[in-house]
Amino acid sequence: HVQFVESGGGLVQPGGSLRLSCAAHGDIPDIYVWGWFHQAAGKERALIAFIHSDDNTGYLDSVKGRFTISADNAKNTLYLQMDSLKPEDTGVYYCNNAAPGSDRIWGQGTQVTVAE
Repeated sequence: HVQFVESGGGLVQPGGSLRLSCAAHGDIPDIYVWGWFHQAAGKERALIAFIHSDDNTGYLDSVKGRFTISADNAKNTLYLQMDSLKPEDTGVYYCNNAAPGSDRIWGQGTQVTVAE
């Protein structure tokens, strides 16, 4: 398994920005689909953005145009640039394998709070 360590969360006002980072450790495959997942309090974790090793990306409609996923293969690091943040973006953000049916081990995640 690849292990992921998320960082970069924090408290930000509505309309603000944050950049999340995710360091991948272990046997990194040449071909991958990695993603960022969001879990709001009391709700299930949901995939909000993914990136393929060929640089194709996809986004949940609620974050499209506001969030940008990217990957630095040389550093084995995944990023999520979050702009125009809204209170409903509050929650814990995780990165992991986004391929359907993947056997995932979850890290600690990073907390994002969007509030005045």
